[in-house]
Amino acid sequence: MDPEELYSTLADEMNALLIGNDDVIKGITVSLLTRGHVLLEGVPGVAKTTIANAFAHTTGLDVSRIQMTPDLLPADITGTHVYREGTGEFELQRGPVFANLVVADEINRATPKTQSALLEAMEETTVTIEGQTLSLPSPFMVIATQNPIEMEGTYELPEAQRDRFQTKLTVDLPTAEDERQLIDRFNTTPELGPSDLSQVLSIEDIVAAREHVTAVHVADPVKEYIQSLVGATRDHPELAHGGSPRATLALLHTTKARAAIHGREYVIPDDCKALAKSILRHRIVLNTDAELSDRSTVEIIDEILDAVTPPSGQVSSEPEGSDPSDDSSNPESDEPSAPRNSD
Repeated sequence: MDPEELYSTLADEMNALLIGNDDVIKGITVSLLTRGHVLLEGVPGVAKTTIANAFAHTTGLDVSRIQMTPDLLPADITGTHVYREGTGEFELQRGPVFANLVVADEINRATPKTQSALLEAMEETTVTIEGQTLSLPSPFMVIATQNPIEMEGTYELPEAQRDRFQTKLTVDLPTAEDERQLIDRFNTTPELGPSDLSQVLSIEDIVAAREHVTAVHVADPVKEYIQSLVGATRDHPELAHGGSPRATLALLHTTKARAAIHGREYVIPDDCKALAKSILRHRIVLNTDAELSDRSTVEIIDEILDAVTPPSGQVSSEPEGSDPSDDSSNPESDEPSAPRNSD
């Protein structure tokens, strides 16, 4: 299955439950196709956990959900050795991290020590338990949720933990039109939930789509544009820390997936512009003056996007042998193939 068909199929099924979350669905799909992890942020009640569970049901991935709390221990996530009195031996008890898709609900409620239990898993797809290193299932993906407004009793994710998340997606409140559709849908089917969705993908489909994404062409001018965008965060006077090389690679890989989802075999500058905020906003750190001025990371990324000149012309972003007259090379025609809600 190619990435365009995969996204269309996935979005169709998830939209049987969700309304007005197309950008979030696309963002999670992009991360799935590029072996990335997702941080979902939004106020309570906007369906963050529902989105993650719906994604699990439609992809058919083995899923585990961890409710992050202050009393959770690292061993509660990774697992530990348990003594079996009947055999007189210690037996490995695998934790919930051993799943294709791990949903870490309200991740910022866990202590930093417990949060760090996910670091090795997210970066190396392995877990070390009492000196024994174990491989995690493939594919492996973490979707974490957090509430941006309720700070009491929470622990801010450290920079090292945030950097492990490829993408940070914001789940916004619905528009008035979307909320009306939500009322109508759940008025007639109040018990509708993720378990009512059907599995529409297989692991084989995901693997095939990932291989297609790997083959997407990125021209040298676009590579330089990606490097310039991330590099500008390191030199910005209002940032204490800019994007790391991991951010550069994340932007590279996700632009290839976005291009493939839109039916293109090459990346264009608009792919970089569309993904820059979700890749960079949780990685860059404001300095003291910027914080006192109530500046936001999104505002600074917007300034960088305006300041850094993209490659001129679309033909320069195409691989050799491509047809410049193809409408798909025009950013104005770069519309997702999946049906959208009427938002």
